[in-house]
Amino acid sequence: MALEETQDRAEVIERVAAVDIGKAEVVCCVRVPGARPARRAQEVSTHSTMTRSLQVMADRLAELGVTRVVMEATSDYWKPVFYLLEAAGFQTWLVNARDVKHLPGRPKTDKIDAVWLCKVAERQMIRPSFVPPPPIRQLRDLTRYRIDLIGERGREKNRVEKLLEDAQIKLSVVASDIFGVSGRAMLDALVAGQRDPTVLADLARTRMRTKLGDLQEAFVGRFSDHHAFLLRRMLVHIDALNADIAAVEARIADLIAPFADAVTRLDAIPGIGPTAAEAIIAEVGVDMTRFPTAGHLASWAKFSPIISESAGRKKGNNATGHGNRYLARTLGEAVAGAARTDTFLGERYRRLARRRGKQKAIVAVGRSILVIVWHLLADPDTTFVDLGPNHYDTRAGTQRAIRNHLRGLQALGYTVTLHPAA
Repeated sequence: MALEETQDRAEVIERVAAVDIGKAEVVCCVRVPGARPARRAQEVSTHSTMTRSLQVMADRLAELGVTRVVMEATSDYWKPVFYLLEAAGFQTWLVNARDVKHLPGRPKTDKIDAVWLCKVAERQMIRPSFVPPPPIRQLRDLTRYRIDLIGERGREKNRVEKLLEDAQIKLSVVASDIFGVSGRAMLDALVAGQRDPTVLADLARTRMRTKLGDLQEAFVGRFSDHHAFLLRRMLVHIDALNADIAAVEARIADLIAPFADAVTRLDAIPGIGPTAAEAIIAEVGVDMTRFPTAGHLASWAKFSPIISESAGRKKGNNATGHGNRYLARTLGEAVAGAARTDTFLGERYRRLARRRGKQKAIVAVGRSILVIVWHLLADPDTTFVDLGPNHYDTRAGTQRAIRNHLRGLQALGYTVTLHPAA
């Protein structure tokens, strides 16, 4: 047995504050050295969440010499308080409410919560959550808004298709995209009052003209003025969403310009294009000093199994938990794209999907992409080099290759006997 040095620090933060945040008011607890040795003095005050009241609180914290301010992540109410104190020069920490949960059986009030949080913070028993710097925060707002707009546009397009089904217009059966050039021209003609199936079908362009007969049959229905009114409003909404998405993407292009080199390096990863690279940078930033290793980044993103062990036995089903849903969505789409490529990541996905299933393969390859992202962002001189789809075959030994081939043939129902070649 031997004592091992840990990364924990023994000192107590001398001047620290904690803020219990609500929608209308905040409760601030300050703890500083007391008049007598080894004693602590504290002050608890309540402030409105209006800007002037928060500024008064910030001035008081500065007067008391507070160096670190800690607060829980309560909905979105923490943001104005965090940003104001951050701009005032304080070391602001946002912490997970689960990490500072009050002891059961004790009374619970805003004042008690603030005091408890301050006591935990001064002894450095909590970890700060990742809050990106202002330029990344602005980029994150835009990329998330773009995702929400695209989702809303998709929902509105689904409403259009349901409306056409209600009117017995089977355009989606014939056309793979009813919002393409030909489909949109036909929808606009329906709104304008055209009901003749022959005239509507004749609006088809290029390859769609080979389906004129099917299109004429598709437009034989019961499309009424009621349907025309609803379709007009839906198309106007879709056009407005297209304009909003274009405006947001133009703004993203302006804000991503300082990180163009990082976008280019991430774009080299199979499955990741410029849009996915922008989303990843918006979620994790470009400063990887916040994550000491690639494993820390994967753990923060919830792309690593939760470790739960008791009495020497592992518990749970190796679930990863719920993390950043925007980052998870981007990585999932990247994995789906990489799975169709003849690359190392594509082969890794296919091998894992055969043995463990598609869902676990998505998480495993998503973690591999995050590891690559960390290395590319941690060292600007690093470039991505694909190992190739044959990496596993060339890296593995002969006996492992024999075992893998035997298992594959046995799974297909064959009995194999091996004889060395002469």
